[in-house]
Amino acid sequence: MSVNERIKAVRHFLKLSQIKFSKALYISNGYLAEIELGNRRVNERLIQLISCIFGVNKGWLQTGEGRMFNTATAYNLERVTALFKELHPEFQDYVLKQLDQLLELQKRGTGEGE
Repeated sequence: MSVNERIKAVRHFLKLSQIKFSKALYISNGYLAEIELGNRRVNERLIQLISCIFGVNKGWLQTGEGRMFNTATAYNLERVTALFKELHPEFQDYVLKQLDQLLELQKRGTGEGE
């Protein structure tokens, strides 16, 4: 699998459209499409951006060796962020309130809040 194919694999794994993925990377949708088709070379800047923004293991992206993501936490955070951005503002507020309540429950359960 080439680096171009691994970029496409990351996007598919995150369930992001080319438009959303390219916006997150500050590149045009057309440029991303050309990369995924193998018509454009992938430069170090793009590899660094994908690694930083999506938590992708830079080594895996370059060579295919190792894990796709640096950590499960990085993947989970990116996935939650992508899903959160899809929600209407009123639902985003609801999610934030639910997270606050979960943190309170966690603090009570571990005795952190005492």
